[in-house]
Amino acid sequence: MIPVALTIAGSDSGGGAGIQADLKTFSALGTFGTSVLTAVTAQNTRGVTAVETLSPAIVAAQIDAVLGDFHVGAIKIGMVSSEAVIRAIAGRLRAHGRHAVVDPVMIATSGDRLIDEDALGALKEELLPLAEVLTPNLPEAALLLGERVAETEAEMREQGQRLRALGPRAVLMKGGHRQEAESVDWLLSDAGELRLAFPRVETINDHGTGCTLAAAIAAELAKGHQLNEAVREARTYLQGALQSAKSWRLGGGRGPVHHFHALWPAIAGERAS
Repeated sequence: MIPVALTIAGSDSGGGAGIQADLKTFSALGTFGTSVLTAVTAQNTRGVTAVETLSPAIVAAQIDAVLGDFHVGAIKIGMVSSEAVIRAIAGRLRAHGRHAVVDPVMIATSGDRLIDEDALGALKEELLPLAEVLTPNLPEAALLLGERVAETEAEMREQGQRLRALGPRAVLMKGGHRQEAESVDWLLSDAGELRLAFPRVETINDHGTGCTLAAAIAAELAKGHQLNEAVREARTYLQGALQSAKSWRLGGGRGPVHHFHALWPAIAGERAS
């Protein structure tokens, strides 16, 4: 049977993040991608200029259409900035008896918040208990907990455990915001604590890294991997996507990672300029 994954997220017209990044990731990892659109953004490598959120009814209808027909092995949830949409998603997932990889997209690269207090409350109340794994970066983890941003690995682990107490089955604390020689993530679950360390890739082409990692985890889960292995494989895939995109130039801002680095030769990135 062909593995199928579902992404529930917003559209990025620049193609580097959101639904577009998720579907590219699913395909690159040998998984058939399905999608539920939550919002449309006018976006490129320089930033977001407009956002239009879809109605809760059409979001719920998309979920029912996909889950009512496809054998979906894993679900990834990304940008959901509306309280009503969050509650609609949670209601349909509960009705279908499903959990998801939840990427809490709440803070833009610029540092601007993308979610208001009502939506933040709904996210914590409705989606965190439905998370197979929650994948916050350090600022997002701090916002969810109402704490300062973790600065050490010990603080990352402590915050991750406090997030687990809010309902997720597992939490992947992403340490990319720490300016160290290694980029270290911690996966915290009933199976214990797993440290994942990779050399930091110095690049401006890192748009969509959070979306890509969460989608890669969902793809690996859909293929039947257990969580620890799915996260390890997904992080390895992201490392290659970052490394392979270092030399290319797409747009005038923070460019996307190279989702198809295993299929396109490395020189293809240089030809894209």
